[in-house]
Amino acid sequence: MVVLVLGSACKGPSDPSVDSASESGGDTASTTGSESDSGSESETGDPPACPGQTPAELMDCVDSQRYREDLEFVSAVRVPGSPHWQAVQDLCADRLTELGYEVTLQAYATGVNVVGLRPGTELANEHVIVGAHYDHIPACSGADDNGTGVAATLELARILADIPTPRTLMITCWDEEELGLIGSAAQAQLALDEGLVITGAFSLDSIGFASTEPNSQVVPDGFNLLFPDEYAELEANEFRGDFLLWVSDDTLTDVGTSLNGFAATLGLPTIGTALSDDLKLSPLLADLRRSDHASFWDLDIPALFFNDTGEFRYPAYHCGDGDDTVDKVTQEFAISVTKVAVATSAVALGM
Repeated sequence: MVVLVLGSACKGPSDPSVDSASESGGDTASTTGSESDSGSESETGDPPACPGQTPAELMDCVDSQRYREDLEFVSAVRVPGSPHWQAVQDLCADRLTELGYEVTLQAYATGVNVVGLRPGTELANEHVIVGAHYDHIPACSGADDNGTGVAATLELARILADIPTPRTLMITCWDEEELGLIGSAAQAQLALDEGLVITGAFSLDSIGFASTEPNSQVVPDGFNLLFPDEYAELEANEFRGDFLLWVSDDTLTDVGTSLNGFAATLGLPTIGTALSDDLKLSPLLADLRRSDHASFWDLDIPALFFNDTGEFRYPAYHCGDGDDTVDKVTQEFAISVTKVAVATSAVALGM
């Protein structure tokens, strides 16, 4: 495992030098105040401090314009090793550095995770990971999967950068999820090898498509038998695909309860459950293990998954029915999920 510590840089999606440097294979260079958005930055180019004092109040700090700009930037073909894969990796590294995180490029055998560390105040030895995978498959723009998760992770990182929390925050852009959760597995194993205490790992993956049409949501075979209560909720709602799905292991049950409460204040429906150790590892639940949280479950590290159910709702999942482009993303839904993720992460961090 090779870990590179990054120096300071200040690029964002609206800085054209990000793309041009990456396309040419050059190193990213420092800039000053180059990022522009809806006017939410100060004159120095630094993000304003979030005035929220409670997890619920932090939801109001989500900047929709910033989110949309990052989603637009990320959403293009980014197969590992490609120019735009490098550009998105650079975006994660530069943004986290700009926000004051201690940033490392966590290079493993076949890829690179970007990890930003912000120490806790009282329980600094306890870590909460919040991440999203930044790679995608060939010939597919990957807006929902997983531009939505990367944009949410970066916005969460901005909001929590200057908020003191008892536990330490680790923001991660994972590589090679599409090749078998390789990047997150590398991070989880490194954490285990180094003896890090991980009290929760949150995976934000495909959080941007919703539909209020009846029967827009399908479920995998056997779902009604394994989860009769959740199936009854779906049935009562005429199988509308308008909810956030979350799933965790049972050590994060209380965090899931908080998640439901935050979503309810926004009018965002949720369906979620906490799984026993046996269920979280069961091949019967393979459809609930198809993202980076499962790498942590496999090592008995608590983890929680935010998701829109992918192909069970979204026709363009993996470009199955047309390209997965930004215009197909239900952006207000994605922004609401981002707000819930911010508040839920703050709870997990001890606020």
